[in-house]
Amino acid sequence: MFSRWLRTLFLRVEIDGVSMMPTLGPGQRVTASRRWRPLREGDVVVTSDPRKPERFLVKRCVRREGSLWELRGDNEEYSTDSRSFGLVPARQLRWVISPRSLRTLR
Repeated sequence: MFSRWLRTLFLRVEIDGVSMMPTLGPGQRVTASRRWRPLREGDVVVTSDPRKPERFLVKRCVRREGSLWELRGDNEEYSTDSRSFGLVPARQLRWVISPRSLRTLR
């Protein structure tokens, strides 16, 4: 029961692809926590792919328009992001990777 509760608060993700390089690279594992505060520009989020909801994407929040966010990969040349699928509603951005976690990975 405790592990089920923890899974509602944390999500373990393995990076597959180069869209978030140099911040995150293929094979790296990160833990995202359930979002408990408003998003800010620069936050790295985990969200369902708008085109394939069973797949997760890891992207950076770069700009907000009302309740919609523009998401981008850090390696824009190799990233499928808001330039392809448009702005994403904030309510769909449920998981955030803490900046502290990102610093320890470098």
